[in-house]
Amino acid sequence: MTEIPEHLRKKAAEARAKADAAKAESAASAEETALTAEQQEAASKIPAHLLERSKAATAKSGGGEAGGAVAAAPAAVAAAATGGAPVMTGPGGNTQRLLTVVKSGSIQDTKSTPQDKVHTWPHLLVAEFAAALFITAFILIFSIFVNAPLLELANFNETPNPSKAPWYFLGLQELLTMFHPMVAGVTIPGIGLFVLILAPYIDRNPSTKPEDRKFAISLMTIHLMFWAVLVMIGSFFRGPGFNFVFPWEAGLFFEL
Repeated sequence: MTEIPEHLRKKAAEARAKADAAKAESAASAEETALTAEQQEAASKIPAHLLERSKAATAKSGGGEAGGAVAAAPAAVAAAATGGAPVMTGPGGNTQRLLTVVKSGSIQDTKSTPQDKVHTWPHLLVAEFAAALFITAFILIFSIFVNAPLLELANFNETPNPSKAPWYFLGLQELLTMFHPMVAGVTIPGIGLFVLILAPYIDRNPSTKPEDRKFAISLMTIHLMFWAVLVMIGSFFRGPGFNFVFPWEAGLFFEL
């Protein structure tokens, strides 16, 4: 095996030492740069009096080697941030104060949410009972001073023409002129009542706003308009023989 001359070994060792020194200098400069950035970030979050304390601690430990000062600086900054107590650092030497992680303010919201609901008893029933008493007293006093619009005694030998039912039954009487009595008196009213009974089960929307209850509003509107039109026709547009007449031509055949 060929031996390497001594002068070549010395040159290789010197070159290797120079390369190691250059690597150490570049690593030290990169560490100083990272340390400066970490100190600036910490300074943006640490109060002024804690920064002064960290500077004083750094000045006291400045008599050692530069590498030792560089290595001790993150610990001094972390110790200053926590009031001088030693702290454990995370990956890369990063430290955080607790107040920068936990948000300020109470954990639980103690504000109560207002609700537009009251109990049926006593809030609703007391108001309804008072309204019923008022209406009863009003009708009693009104009936004492005002006589009801009654007609003369019935004459068994003379049947009035037209013979009309009370106004609230005229819609049913009007249906009798259009359909068979079974259909007009049982089928159509029964279907209407059955649909109204099923309405709360079909439309289960809990909202009380009319724009959100289109099915219920439409159903009740159709029911009321259908019955109101029949009552108006039977009251004002039916004359002798319950025939269709115009009230402005033949007169009004309607009495309360």
